[in-house]
Formats: sequence, structure tokens, C-alpha cells
Amino acid sequence: MKIEQAHRLKALPPYLFAEIDRMKAEVAARGVDIISLGVGDPDLPTPGHIIERMKRAVENPRHHQYPSYEGMPAFREAVSSWYRQRFGVILDPAREVVSLIGSKEGIAHTPLAFVNPGDVVLCPDPGYPVYSIGTIFAGGEVHLMPLLEENGFLPDLDAIPEEMRKRARLMFLNYPNNPTSATATKEFFEQVVQFAKRYNFLVCHDAAYTEVYFDDKAPPSFLEVPGASDVGVEFHSLSKTYNMTGWRIGWVCGHADAISAIGRIKTNIDSGIFQAVQEAAIEALTSDQEPVAELRRIYQGRRDLAREFLTKMKLRFTPPEASFYVWARTPSGLSSAQFVGRVLTETGVVLTPGNGFGKYGEGYFRISLTVNEERLSEAFSRIEKLKW
Repeated sequence: MKIEQAHRLKALPPYLFAEIDRMKAEVAARGVDIISLGVGDPDLPTPGHIIERMKRAVENPRHHQYPSYEGMPAFREAVSSWYRQRFGVILDPAREVVSLIGSKEGIAHTPLAFVNPGDVVLCPDPGYPVYSIGTIFAGGEVHLMPLLEENGFLPDLDAIPEEMRKRARLMFLNYPNNPTSATATKEFFEQVVQFAKRYNFLVCHDAAYTEVYFDDKAPPSFLEVPGASDVGVEFHSLSKTYNMTGWRIGWVCGHADAISAIGRIKTNIDSGIFQAVQEAAIEALTSDQEPVAELRRIYQGRRDLAREFLTKMKLRFTPPEASFYVWARTPSGLSSAQFVGRVLTETGVVLTPGNGFGKYGEGYFRISLTVNEERLSEAFSRIEKLKW
């Protein structure tokens, strides 16, 4: 019997990294030492005090039953307190915060709460693929907002066609940005708030990288801007800030009615987050933040190594002020896939092709700073020996 896939699966874009995975396996089979600068998965461990809180919490029998759908009140209070201290944003933990099994889960499910078949969702390109994928699963229509270098990798709101503005139900934004590492100003967010009010759509800001910043230039929250809580929500995660990618815990906060709608989707899809993990998250958010500052110092050292390498290679790039990615132009005459493929085949170093994040990522590649300085230097040394 032939099993027919649903139309929504057929509508998904092709897996652009499949060829890289194949080439990586071939190179590894030759005995080459692979250095992966491709995946944005922190290499450093979760801080010890968070792990210790988790150990104690696991032994508590009351955590072995179903958790609450919205998240433990203490977890939502910790999120609210963290937002107040970090951004000066006041959140009602009962009505304006809901827990997520990682921000990716919440982002993917959000269109189900607001998008009807044929509705438009404004998505950045290049961008995190889940924005478009969640839209497709909800039957929505994706309208791409190009993130161009000449615009500081910010979408040009004036370039969005009037028809798309009127049909839009959601706009996804992500600053500090993956993959470009660009940051946004409060002035830009103010423009977005006015734009969303004029056309009556919900802004969904993915803020997963706000705590990975350099040179003491702390990025703002979208919710810091006056009126933002009237038009938007913000997704956040403990994954990058506390090296907890495998723990799968995050949250979405902001507009109370929107949070309620997302919560309704979740109550019908999942059964919440293991409460021991929530206790560990409370420890992370409410304890001394020096481990986060130390993490920034480590990433800044790695960023500086990448900056020296790209300058020596005479490849065009904008030095990142935040995130642990570096976004750079490929050598003249080489596509994203050609450059990344050659680097992998000839040096064993894995980079990410820009076109994997959308058509406007063509001609770029991404370096992930998630290996130590010794391995990073080794990777750059190998690439420098190539002739272009």
C-alpha cells in the first residue's frame, strides 16, 4: 500500500542541508577530523548550580505527575521578575506569560492560533525556517520580507505591498538576528508598533539571543517600546542564555489575549513541561547572572578570532554586536552551496550556506561560534590555505 503524505508536508521547502550532510559523512569516512561551525548549539555545559537544582527537584515526587499547562506560577513569576530587572518591562505572570517546550515549539504553533487558510504571515528572509513552516502548517500564505545588507538586515516596511499589509495576521521578527547577527534599535521597533496598529496584525518577536551580546551593548526587548504590548508577543528561551538547549524550556509573553490564544493551542497539543525542569529554569532566572556574563566574554573572544580571520581572507562581513553567529559574503563568483561544499570537502570544516535560510541568503555563509578557540583557530587555519 502506498502511503500518501498530506498536502502540508508536500508544501514544505526542500531540506537544503541534505547534501551537506551527505558530503560530511563522505569526508568523515576518509578519516578527516570534522570541525562543525554549522549548528547553533552551545558547546559549554549548563552552569552547575542549575544542574544541582534540577537534581534536587527530580527527587520530589510531586513533580512526577502532570504539570500545569501554562507553567508553574513560580516559573511565570520568575520570568516576570527577570523581564522587570533586565528590560524594565512589567508583566502579569498569570495573564501575560505562558511556558513553552522551547521557543521553537511556541513559534511553530502560534500561527495555529491566529491564521486561517489564505491569511498572510510576514516572515523575514533570510530567517529561521520555523516562521514559514508554522505558517504553512496553519494553511497561511508566507510573504517574505527581504533582510538586505544595505538596510542593516532590517525589513523595509515601506516595501511590503499594500495588499499583503491588509491581509497580514502575523509578522515574525528576530533580533538579535539568526542568521545575520544584526540587532534592532528601539526606533525601529517603534516603527513596527505603529505599522502593526495601522494594519491590525500581531507582531511575534523571537528574542532568543538578547543575552548573547558584545562590548556591553545590550539589545532591547520589543516589549520595551511603548505600545508594543498592545500589538505583540515576545518569545524567549533559556537555551542560548544558560546553555540549556537540550532542556527544552522557554516562554512567550506580552499581549494577554494573544497569550491566552497560544495557551489554548498548547492545552490541546501538549501536557506542559516537567516541573523539575521548570525549577531548574527558576534557578537560572533568579540566581547570580555572572555565568551569563562569563559566557558573553567567551563568545566575544571567539567573535574576535572570526573577525581577524575574515579580514585576513578579505571577505566582506559586518562584525556582530550580538548572537554567536557571524554572517559573511562568499568569495566572488561562488554561490553559498559551492563555497560551503568546497570548504567541507577540502578542509573538513562545516559552515552553513546562506541559502539554507531563504533566497535572500544566497551569496552568504554563516559561522557558528560554538567551538572553543583552539578548534576555531584550527578551522580558520585550514580554510586560509584554500585558494580562491
